[in-house]
Order: sequence, then C-alpha cells, then structure tokens
Amino acid sequence: MEIKILGTGCPKCKSLEKLTREVVEHNGIDATISKVEDIVEIMKYGVMTTPALVVDGKVEIKGRVPSSDEIKKVLTR
Repeated sequence: MEIKILGTGCPKCKSLEKLTREVVEHNGIDATISKVEDIVEIMKYGVMTTPALVVDGKVEIKGRVPSSDEIKKVLTR
C-alpha cells in the first residue's frame, strides 16, 4: 500500500502525517508513507485544501485532520 500525505508543512499537515504513521505502526499495516509538499504535485490530485490523505493514488480524505479510527478504517478496507 502506498500512502501519501499532501500538505505544504502546516500544523494540520504535520498532524495528519503523525497520526497516519501511528495508525500504520500500531496496526502492522504494510505501507510506504511519503509526504508531498510541492503545490503543483498536490494540485495534480485535484486537492485545493490540505491536508489530504492519498491511498494507492486515490484521495480518501482532504481538507481536515481525521481521527485515528477514521484513518484506520480507510487503511484496512
């Protein structure tokens, strides 16, 4: 599974990255997590409000920081 955190480095973006890493680690999910900070790359996903969570190329959550439970649900479907 490939996970991308889209965000320019704001506190919400950092919070989403931290939460996502914690969920992956605590649940033994096999995933690669990367951070995309380039605004042009972010816009390629059609995201206008950050942060956003992209899983295997699909934007799952954008414009807010979800709960750990919500991230887990997205990653374990």
